[in-house]
Parts: sequence; C-alpha cells; structure tokens
Amino acid sequence: MAKKKITKPKSPKKPLIPSFTLSRRQEVIIGLLLMGLGVILLFSFISFFFTWREDQSILGNISDREIVAQNWLSKIGAGLSDFFIYDGFGIAALSIPVLIIITGIFLFAPKKDVFTLSRKRILNLWFWGLLLMLWLSMTMGFFHASNPLLGGKVGMELNDFLQDYIGLLGTIVVMIILAIIYMVLRLNITPEKVSAYFNKKASEVKDSFEPDLVASDEEQDWEKATIEGQKAVEDVVKPAPIITEEMEVSISEPEIIPEPEIIPEPVLKTIPKTDEDDVDVEINAVIDEDEDINSKAEKIVEDFGEFDPTLELSNFKFPPLELLKDYSQGKTITINEEELQANKLKIVETLNNYKIGIAKITATIGPTVTLYEIVPEAGVRISKIKNLEDDIALSLAALGIRIIAPIPGKGTIGIEVPNQNPSIVSMRSVIASPKFQKAEMELPIAFGKTISNETFVVDLAKMPHLLMAGATGQGKSVGLNAVLTSLLYSKHPAEVKFVLVDPKKVELTLFNKIERHYLAKLPDSGEAIITDNSLVINTLNSLCIEMDQRYDILKEAMCRNIKEYNAKFKARKLNPANGHKFLPYIVLVVDEFADLIMTAGKEVETPIARLAQLARAIGIHLIIATQRPSVNVITGMIKANFPARVSFRVQQKVDSRTILDSGGADQLIGRGDMLYTSGNEIIRIQCAFVDTPEVEKITDFIGSQKAYPDAYLLPEYVGEEGGTSLDISIDERDSKFREAAEVLVIAQQGSASLLQRKLKLGYNRAGRIIDQLEAAGIVGGFEGSKARQVLIPDLASLEVFLNEEKNKG
Repeated sequence: MAKKKITKPKSPKKPLIPSFTLSRRQEVIIGLLLMGLGVILLFSFISFFFTWREDQSILGNISDREIVAQNWLSKIGAGLSDFFIYDGFGIAALSIPVLIIITGIFLFAPKKDVFTLSRKRILNLWFWGLLLMLWLSMTMGFFHASNPLLGGKVGMELNDFLQDYIGLLGTIVVMIILAIIYMVLRLNITPEKVSAYFNKKASEVKDSFEPDLVASDEEQDWEKATIEGQKAVEDVVKPAPIITEEMEVSISEPEIIPEPEIIPEPVLKTIPKTDEDDVDVEINAVIDEDEDINSKAEKIVEDFGEFDPTLELSNFKFPPLELLKDYSQGKTITINEEELQANKLKIVETLNNYKIGIAKITATIGPTVTLYEIVPEAGVRISKIKNLEDDIALSLAALGIRIIAPIPGKGTIGIEVPNQNPSIVSMRSVIASPKFQKAEMELPIAFGKTISNETFVVDLAKMPHLLMAGATGQGKSVGLNAVLTSLLYSKHPAEVKFVLVDPKKVELTLFNKIERHYLAKLPDSGEAIITDNSLVINTLNSLCIEMDQRYDILKEAMCRNIKEYNAKFKARKLNPANGHKFLPYIVLVVDEFADLIMTAGKEVETPIARLAQLARAIGIHLIIATQRPSVNVITGMIKANFPARVSFRVQQKVDSRTILDSGGADQLIGRGDMLYTSGNEIIRIQCAFVDTPEVEKITDFIGSQKAYPDAYLLPEYVGEEGGTSLDISIDERDSKFREAAEVLVIAQQGSASLLQRKLKLGYNRAGRIIDQLEAAGIVGGFEGSKARQVLIPDLASLEVFLNEEKNKG
C-alpha cells in the first residue's frame, strides 16, 4: 500500500499542455504545410467576397469535374469559403488563415529568430484569436440585413437569439461590454491609461497652436482664457508625468483601438472634437434611431400580433359542408353476412385444393373492397399462394382480386375481394372527418377511405409532388377534383394558388369562377385556366423564374424552406422594403400530361423536371395526371422526382408497373378504386366522390365573395422566338430607364430581380425595362435562367451611348 501512495505526488507535475517533441525537420515541414494552408485559405476567403454569387449554384455539385468555379482556388476554395464565411463566421473567418500562418511561422522560423514564440503563447494566441473572431461575427451579424456575408449564419443566429431575449438595445450593450472586457484582459487597457493618453494628445495639440495664438491682442486674450481653462482641466484629470510616460510605451501597438467595429460611422467623424457633450449627443442619436425603429416593430407585434396574410380578405368564408352531397346519408358500411362467409369458405376451399392449409382467416370490410387476411400453415411458400390469384378470382366469381403477399408490417397474406354492393364515399364525409379537420398539415389532401374505413389524409407539401394515372372513366378527373376541393376547404386564398393546365378544355373550366381568389396566371393572359399548349410552355418556364426568385429571397433571409421563411415574415423579422413578402404555396395541376408530351416534348419535360427537382423547398408542388403511363410519357427523370403515385384502374400490367413499380392497378374495379404509394407500401383507397354540381356550388360560393383585384401574377416569360420589338421609341421608355441602365452597367449583370432590389420595382415593370434595355442594345438577349449579358462596359461608355442615341432621335 505504501508503494502505491508514492506515485501520487507525481500527478501534479503533469503539464496542462501535452508535451511532445518534434525534430527540426518535422517542425520545418509542418510549418511549411501550415503556412501553405493558411495562404490557400486566405486567398480563397478573399476571392469568395467577389465570386460567391456565381459559385452558389455549384456548391452541391463539387464532385462534377465539368463544372468550373469562379473562386481563385476553384471548387475546393468555394466550398471551404462557403462553409467558414457564409455558413460560419462571416468576414471574421479571415482570422482563421491568419492564425494558421502565424503558427506555421512559429514552427518554421529559426529558434533565435524574432518570430519565435513559445508553445504556450501560440495556444494563448489561438484562444484570444478565436474569441475575437466570435465577437466580430456577432458584431457584424448585427448588420446582416444589409449583407449576409458580414457576420455569417453564426453571427446572425447569435444576434437573433440575443434580440429575442434582451432586445436591440440590450444586444448593443452586451457587444460593447464584451469589447471592453477583451481590451482590458487582452490589451491591458484601463480607464487611467486611456485618460492619460487623451490628455497627452490634448496637450500636444495645444502646444502646436501656441505660436499662432500671439497674432493680436484679441488672440492673446483668447489664448489666456484657453490656457486657464486647460489648466483647470489638467488639475482635475491630468495624471502624474510618470504615468504619462508609461502610457507612451503601452499604447504603441496599433490594435488597441477597435472602436470602429462597434461605433457607427457617424460617431467616428465626431471623435476628434474636444467637446465631449457633442460626442454624447451623436452617439445617443444613432442608438435612439435604431431603438426607435425596433420599438415601433415590437409595438406593432404587441398591438396587432404577427403579420396576417389573410388580412386583405379578412371576411373570406370557407365553403360550408352543406354544399357537398352526403351519398351515404349517415348509413354505415354493411355487408351481407352470407356473402362474407361464402367468400371465406371459397378461399379456404380453393387453397385446400392446392394442398395449402390455412391456420386463420379474418375479414376487414371496406366501402368497396373486403380484405381477407389469412395465416397459412407452417411450411407454405408465399409465392405458391401468389400464383393462385386467377384461380381464387374464378372460384369467387369476382370482378378482380388483388393478393398482397405478405401485408407490410403483419405476418399475414391479404386477399382483396370486391363487394357485390359497393358503397359511395362522399366528399362531405371525408371533409367532415376529425382527421381532416384537425390535420396539422401545410397542404392537406383527403383522398377518401381505406379498406379499414378510415379517412386517408396526406400532406402535399411532404409528397412533394404527385403523379396520377388511370384509364378513361376510372375516376382520375374526380380524383383531381377531390384534391382541389380539399385545398379549397382548408386553405385561405392568401395561402395557396393554383396553376391549372387543362388540354381537354372541359375538365377544369368550373374553377374559372375563383380566378381572382385562388388561381395564378401569366400577365396579360386571357383566362387563368391554360388550354393552349404554347401557353403551357411559357407558364412552366415562368414558374421556373418564380422558383429562382424565391430561392434568391430565401437565401437573403437565410431560410431553408418556405415554411421557415413565412414564419419569419409573420414574426416581422423581415423587412418588406428589402423585397420580402409573404409567399403562398403554388400547386400546378396538369390534367393530361401525355398530350403535352406528344405536342411539345422536351420543351415541356425540361421545365417539369427542373421544377420537380428543385421547387419543393420554395412551395411549388406539381400534380400530373395522365391516361396511360407509358415509358415515353412518364420518363425516368419524371418518375425519380415524383415519389408519391396514385393509380386508378389501368388496362395492362405493364402500365401498373410503370406508375407504381409493381402490379395490382390492373386488378382494380374502377369507379374511384385506387392505389396510393409514397415510396414504401401500397395502400388501397376508395376515392371520395365529388360530382360536377358540387364543384359548381363551391366555386359559385367562393366566387361571389370579395376577391383580389386580379389573379396571382406569375413572372413574365418571353420565349426564344419572342422579341423585344416594343418600346423602341425613346418617348415610350420608362422614367427609370436611365437609372436602370446605370445599375446594370455597374453590376455587369442584366436581370429583372436586380432591378427589383435596387430600384424597388415590381417584377412586371422591371421586366418591361429589361425589354427596353434589350431593344436599345444595352443588354443582350434572353438566355434561360442565366442573367442577360451587359453590352456596355462602363458608365462613361453608357453616357456616350445614350447621348448619341438622343441626338439620333
């Protein structure tokens, strides 16, 4: 026991910093590597502030060798810079490469060199450097609304957190206190030293002006009064000369004055003044202005609550349930007991004929189909039962049965047998169900009822897109009406907009009555429901433009999806003056996709695929329906981005496999009988029936109420064949034509969204100005999603160009 106690005194001798020795060659190599890494990071970070906009689109495809990045360090530099600056600490992240370079110099430099630092000092430097980086990120994040790169996401989140709990003024006080603490602990700056330093500077200024003050008697009198006043001040605050000399030595480093990071620019201009009261007045004026703006916003939230997007149509009333017909009339689903027992016996008998024993069989009665669940005896192969599908259908004399072998999540095999007297599932019973009424979903859709007679409700926002198929007359159009009816009964006109494409021209015409409530369309188009294939192409491309604009807005607001953005906007954390607005969901419904593919082909498939891949985060969702899901219509690109599928009855097994990736849709019985899958199990549903007169009543009720001045306008889109022959005349140009031209020439980027942000214009007006600039020859032609090329290199050339054009006119 005594020997074990001897080892205890050794533990305090262990150093806090792990000690390990490196050979001189290892130090030189590691120092070179660190210096190289620091220089690479420094150049990539600096380049990021000039090229981050161009490199945003390639961050998700860094592994693609064909993509070229604009960053000085290419794709790796763009990725690292985005991580440390945009997603990290903003401009303060520049301290990281600086610290790495200093560490590399410490290892590389000769031991007797002036740059040589102890290991403890290096760790101390990293500790205080990282603290300073965090403080700078938080301070710069205070101004993130003007530039999100200043403080990065870390700074922005820290500011939002502090302002949520202690307000704007409290956040400013905390940042100033932290800066003072840093200066006291790190730079050893005390109030006595600061006072002595400024008194010394004041005396130097006074001595420099003494020869000029003897010019006249009046000047001598003024000098006397000034000197007396200065002596009075010195008697009170001037320290001993010894302290002043020490102050000269301790304030030789340039980094002791970090005030420009804290004090706004107007205050810096007043610091040299000797009148301290004026300085206080300037500081208070700046703080009071910001505090006043913040207090007004808080007062609005306290008085009126969060922003309400439904306020413009605050008296809007949702359609009542009485407009829908109750086909069941309160009756419950029943089945003939004799039919149920007879089907059980026939199933058992048929399986026994093939020497397949049944241990247990149960039945679940649905509106149109009854599910018989069987538990086979041990040793029976499932595939053997699956192959008897036609034999069981023959013995039951059924229209078509479907075998589920096995049922997901259960140790049973399911046999779905149609009822002899199927029941109609009314849309009213589905809408009135508690499952739909209490659904906490962004875009709830009530399809109908399952085999177990439960209301089936899904969220379109989580699908995120829906692919529907079904032969003619099997309930596909009724299914689309059920989807639209669900949204009309659950979402306010300010929350969702529909883009309806109806090549048949007769299926969706009833929804014309709610054009100014729920529909979206292109500017200057006649009807909101699109029936012309050429307008379909323009609409799809317009939705792509809307998608790009929404992503720009979300990027500036630092939100990942439309739900986070709208919540932030409702909380009044986003300023509408900066282009922010409430974003409604947009649902694109295409009634017959095959007709569009046959007539337009790639012109339709390309924007559809692009929307399907990217649009879910910004609230654009697609519902595409087709009669026959052949592979040349439902291509691999389309299927890959439509995980949610609905299939009504189809004619062939190959069609079922195309739409559902499995069979079964060819065994449905029609009249709304459907299969639904969202990428996992397949669920059989009886679609709710909503007849045309019911839809007409709903649209009449909504259309008779107060509406918006116009339908929701999508961005203008001009196809490649479209020109800009309009507005060529100088007299017809917009009043902001010249100002817009200067903005684009300075930015060297021609886009309507840039004009919207800089000149605070609406998109339609900005688009017309872009057309006028193209007609004048200032910007190039339309290049898809890319910004237009600016043909004028600088403002001087623009001035010459406009003067020459004016003289010609």
